[in-house]
Amino acid sequence: MATTLVNFPKPHYIETNGIKLHVMIAGPSSGEPVILLHGFPEFWFGWHQQIEPLAEQGYRVIVPDQRGYNKSDKPAAVKAYRVEELVADVIGLIDALGYDKVRLVGHDWGGAVAWATVLAHPQRVQQLVIANLPHPTVFYNYVRSRPEQMLKSWYIGFFQLGGLAETALSANHYAVMANELKKIASLREVINRYQDAWSQTGALTAMLNWYRAVVQYMPALPADDIVEVETLILWGKRDAYLSHHMAQPSVEKCPNGKLILFELASHFVQHDAPMQFNRHLLDFFSKGNS
Repeated sequence: MATTLVNFPKPHYIETNGIKLHVMIAGPSSGEPVILLHGFPEFWFGWHQQIEPLAEQGYRVIVPDQRGYNKSDKPAAVKAYRVEELVADVIGLIDALGYDKVRLVGHDWGGAVAWATVLAHPQRVQQLVIANLPHPTVFYNYVRSRPEQMLKSWYIGFFQLGGLAETALSANHYAVMANELKKIASLREVINRYQDAWSQTGALTAMLNWYRAVVQYMPALPADDIVEVETLILWGKRDAYLSHHMAQPSVEKCPNGKLILFELASHFVQHDAPMQFNRHLLDFFSKGNS
């Protein structure tokens, strides 16, 4: 049965950093803000199993389609998808909504943006949660020295092939991406929502431009890469794309960090183990500094 949200989030279009983001918002307006950042190839709906539990606990849940995805603006230039721009989107969103600090949660590419945001603007993040994405310094060092991670990351090279990558991924109504997400039981009956998002004009190229920008405009590693903000890392060990061996070195970059490994979960840990994921998330938030 497809998931039905009782407290269904309401859509908004919010201007930030020179673009408009399509943002779904749920929970009481007086609630403490939580921003959920999705990864590839998802969109806001990638957090559909987390939105209602957070809203029910009184949080103001803010879930953008990140730039290039679904109904958000899709700048044409690859340069527009540099990590610096993605971070500016988040800070601009926080400012537009009138908050000083937020709890920031990111999965996959959303995790990369969350890491970069807290490293550049630690004063704007109350607590940080990362799902299946290593600290940038750890990833840089690991991928350069570990052939097994280079093999896992092969698709990044393929995504650089403008036109060819789009043709391959869009064939048969986005069958490659759809089949990958259909491996997750909770997504099989809602895969049409993802296909609709990928079908938005310009969306697929914009999504791939995130990968093209990180190669063409590789961000500099931060001089100070220690994250002092309270951090929780949740990692599915059966990740086909990112080795779980990067999880422990990542939490070691966080003096106030905690790591929880999910033995049976994949890269999409929030889908594979939503009840456990949500329990750890809410417990972490409830014990955090207010």
